[in-house]
Amino acid sequence: MNLAELDYEEKLMTGHPDIILKEAQPFSELMMECRCALMEVETKLNVLNEEFALKYNRNPFESIKSRIKKPLSIVEKLKRKGFPLTVESMEENLFDIAGIRVICSFVDDIYAIAALLVQQDDITLVEAKDYIKNPKKNGYRSLHLLLEVPVFLAEEKKPMKVEVQFRTIAMDFWASLEHKLKYKRDISDAEEIFQELKECADIISNMDLRMQEIRNRIEIQRDDS
Repeated sequence: MNLAELDYEEKLMTGHPDIILKEAQPFSELMMECRCALMEVETKLNVLNEEFALKYNRNPFESIKSRIKKPLSIVEKLKRKGFPLTVESMEENLFDIAGIRVICSFVDDIYAIAALLVQQDDITLVEAKDYIKNPKKNGYRSLHLLLEVPVFLAEEKKPMKVEVQFRTIAMDFWASLEHKLKYKRDISDAEEIFQELKECADIISNMDLRMQEIRNRIEIQRDDS
């Protein structure tokens, strides 16, 4: 990094008025575009939920939550990754600024809805990370999809990236508690706690599968009656 870049970043981090004014409009535009992309994907998910409910007499979603990453989190991630602190850098290097979390009742609902979503002709699947079939070492389970969706603005059509996470209720419960515990400091038995969290994740995964099997048995009997 040269001296000019360092001076720019120092001004950006200290809230220098010249830099704030220069970056404020492009940043606001990017955040607006991210919000529009969220609305596009969330609408598609809600439509699928309505259709699923009509065809199968049940809703596959428990909830849908969307969020835009906070400015401070964006800056911290850019610094951690070694990227420039500019709006252009945010757009080129950070693909989780716009995020949606879909909480489903059952694991097979996750795969069914995810497949229907990516099949839509204006959705491009950029990347998929299946932490349900391949959990992280700590036991974390979720299906992550990085999607590209067109946003129709007044003067252009712009492709925007949205990260969609699919979890069951049990997976989300575990992930929420694990996130709170992960940032606790000065833990003397950290390895033991890590192992216990992993065991809890395995128990929750088994429960998800058993609940899905019970639902399938109930639906088979209902169809036969």
